[in-house]
Amino acid sequence: MKQNVNTALVVLLLCSSIVCANAKPLNTKPKIESVYKSSDNHIKNVSGLDFERIAVTGVVKGKSVMDSSVSISSVDLLSIEVATPRTTAEIFRLIPGVRSEATGGEGNANIAVRGLPVASGGAKFLQLQEDGLPVLQFGDIAFGNADIFLRADSTVSSVESIRGGSASTFASNSPGGIINLISKTGEDDGGSVATTFGVDYDSFKADFEYGTEINDTLRFHVGGFVRQGDGPRDAGYTANKGGQIKANITKDFDSGYVRLYFKHLDDNSIGYLPMPVRGDGSSLPGFDSLSDTPHSAYFTKTLSRGKNGELRSGDIRDGMSPLVGSFGVEASFDLGNDWQVENRFRKSSVSGTFNAPFPAEVGETSAVAESIAGSGATLEYANGPQASNSYNADYVIRVHTFDVEMDDFDNIVNDIKLTKTLDNTNVTFGYYAATQNIGMSWLWNSYLLEQKGDNAALVNVVAEDGTSYSDNGLYAYGTPFWDNCCQRNYDADYTVTAPYVAVTTDYEDFTYDASVRYDSGEARGTYAGATTGTYDMNGDGVISMPEVDVVNIDNANASPINYDWDYTSYSVGVNYKVDKDTAVFGRISHGGRANADRLLFGKVRADGSVASADAIDEVDQIEAGVKYRQNELAIFATAFYAETEEQNFEATSQRFFDRKYEAMGVEVEASYFVGNFDLRGHITLTDAEIAKDALNESVVGNTPRRQADVVYSFTGRYSFESAAVGVNLIGSSGAYAQDSNELEFDAYTQFNLFADYNLSDNLTVSFNINNAFDSEGITESEEGALPANNIIRARTLAGRTTSITLRFYF
Repeated sequence: MKQNVNTALVVLLLCSSIVCANAKPLNTKPKIESVYKSSDNHIKNVSGLDFERIAVTGVVKGKSVMDSSVSISSVDLLSIEVATPRTTAEIFRLIPGVRSEATGGEGNANIAVRGLPVASGGAKFLQLQEDGLPVLQFGDIAFGNADIFLRADSTVSSVESIRGGSASTFASNSPGGIINLISKTGEDDGGSVATTFGVDYDSFKADFEYGTEINDTLRFHVGGFVRQGDGPRDAGYTANKGGQIKANITKDFDSGYVRLYFKHLDDNSIGYLPMPVRGDGSSLPGFDSLSDTPHSAYFTKTLSRGKNGELRSGDIRDGMSPLVGSFGVEASFDLGNDWQVENRFRKSSVSGTFNAPFPAEVGETSAVAESIAGSGATLEYANGPQASNSYNADYVIRVHTFDVEMDDFDNIVNDIKLTKTLDNTNVTFGYYAATQNIGMSWLWNSYLLEQKGDNAALVNVVAEDGTSYSDNGLYAYGTPFWDNCCQRNYDADYTVTAPYVAVTTDYEDFTYDASVRYDSGEARGTYAGATTGTYDMNGDGVISMPEVDVVNIDNANASPINYDWDYTSYSVGVNYKVDKDTAVFGRISHGGRANADRLLFGKVRADGSVASADAIDEVDQIEAGVKYRQNELAIFATAFYAETEEQNFEATSQRFFDRKYEAMGVEVEASYFVGNFDLRGHITLTDAEIAKDALNESVVGNTPRRQADVVYSFTGRYSFESAAVGVNLIGSSGAYAQDSNELEFDAYTQFNLFADYNLSDNLTVSFNINNAFDSEGITESEEGALPANNIIRARTLAGRTTSITLRFYF
């Protein structure tokens, strides 16, 4: 573990020791009462759809959900805990309208909203935020998806989301919506210390959080976590190791407040890429789709030439390794004469690595060998217990190491709003400014790997005349199977400015609002592709076959990045409050998204410019909804329609996309209470199609890849006097693997079980089972049609994992 993680651990343990030493006596009113019930009404306040909650994400000014003309939801900490998520992206599956393909580990999830496409990866039309500001300015940076740099822990009070609506005008590059992790700020006196460990898998995590008032005008909150373990799949080594610490301090004044906050994240987490499975998601002999992975104790190091031609070594055990240091200031003041100002500022230093094995091919052994070393070539084990023995299995995996160095993802963000209140009308003038660096190097190699789970060995290629064509499983410094596409470096800077205006007015039972935003930006920098040469990579004085053609970054012929973009977004909505328990709303929105690094190596012209149609993608949306509550029932339903443009590039297939999509559907979120039983959940029905494709007309009219007609999540819980038990269901109908609509994934339902018990007034024990019944399910596949051997490369649900958490409240 890196030194700064050790420092974070020491700080965390010191804070824990200080707080526990000063903990209140056990006869103090226990915090545990806020988790379960003192009455039925209290349960409703915790777990129901709280239409009186003040929404703060993607709106001009805090307003209750019942009075807002947007689809906005909140997931509280209790709902998160009982759903047994193993990663932050799994939390997002609890949000209506959001499809979170959370099978990549702690990050690298594909996240879509309301039928808007995910042609490649990441969260292109959806912005991930912490406390109202974006984690990264672009949510789909190749190998730098925003969720890699985001961790939800016990410092989070709630996860708030807005789909469609005013997301287009209150954040840049987010026409589909916003997911905002809102931190605790010390308003509630107390905290907790928790220890979570895996029962049937190797995992250990320690959480801590504490907040209180220092005096009448000063309060703080601090917390974080440390963890280590193998993860839900057996990689053969400690795959997850690191931690986070967050802190904020707030000074209240008569007319407002100032808040300073800090975050340090240093976390190594395994990245799961597609793996060999049968077409229905079931296991192959020797490779369990629920628990295995191509990661192996025999395959941990890479060697390549770095971005400046230097020898460098990568470590697959680092996986997704974000290093983030953020400092921010938030302030809000009443200026008098009905004027209010609010400003949020954050500066983040962001870097890391992404290193994981990608199966470029699962091929027949003889065919793969001969493709590398000619007719008559054979394979033998390069390491492991059968080293030097012949490899005679039917299939072998051709692996490309996605070995990526994220040198500089630093960003600075500032968002200032000035609001004037005139009777029942609020007028807001805002100005948003941001910079986003994208400095990254792709340093990929090619290997052969045994087709098995549970510590697969590397495999060497030997020509018929006995000449070795590989060194310890490495047969190429580069990716000749993909025409050496992927040795590349780019050093780009993006700036964004966006003035915006919003007006909200209340008239009798109506609330009207309209907003407009003008985004403009610049992209500057350079990018360089590949060149080849002969190098003695291992320094043994002999040029081996892989060392004859070593791929290197061609910095001498770097290309410029020099283009601008601009677009205008608007959103108009109305909400009508029929009575105190019923409201209806409608909205029309137009938004955009600027394209960044995925335009490089194909869309950028020789002079660094791009076509205006390629620089941005625009989204038009219409939505109408109803909010209803009666006694124990609450329903929030929204019908939606969207038209979406998309330019994109997919690294794993080396394809560009230039398309238009259409989608319509309905999302329904509801809660219901009967005595001590409560049920909360959501379901989203979507009908989407590819309306136009400039590069491949054959897919027009087809359903976009991985777009399920139905996605859902339901949580049912029964509360006793000092305990609760329940089940969380997360599922999806069938979906097509690729846009050709030839291979269709089966539907699946994943069952997560939980049980909590109060051991004492201040101590609880929680028992959680994720995917209790080992449900099989595929979230993505590289193949669009079922091959003759019935083997595809896919990301699948992980199997059952069981954990126990002990949490002490003080």
